[in-house]
Amino acid sequence: MKPDPKEKHKQHTFDAYCKRILKNESSDYQRRMSVLREHEIPFSMLPQETLAQFVIWDEYFKDTYHFEARGFEISVADELLAEALKTLPQDRLEIVLLYYFLGMSDTEIAAHLNLVRRTVAYRRTSSLQELKKFMEVNADE
Repeated sequence: MKPDPKEKHKQHTFDAYCKRILKNESSDYQRRMSVLREHEIPFSMLPQETLAQFVIWDEYFKDTYHFEARGFEISVADELLAEALKTLPQDRLEIVLLYYFLGMSDTEIAAHLNLVRRTVAYRRTSSLQELKKFMEVNADE
């Protein structure tokens, strides 16, 4: 059985259409690549000064200060805050570290340190005021 001439014509038309699409896509791609080659350069061709603008170095644990409170090790990255914390007496330092860095409540801290909850709250707030004063005085250094 011979193929129908209309079906054969449809097949040739479809083939021509597909070839035209592929040819146009190829020329569009070549044109885009040409524009990119004119306006962009690879990173390897950039001078070191320009590359330095795009670089970010992570500094993990570079200048961290370590404190210990009842078996918990706490790292502080801010130098001013670490210096302020060093000025506190050990018992008040533990309260501040446990409350602000470990998220413990006054009741939990009181149970942990065998103190009254109100004593913990008073020492925490007074220590916070001392830290604030220290940091205000030494903020410009």
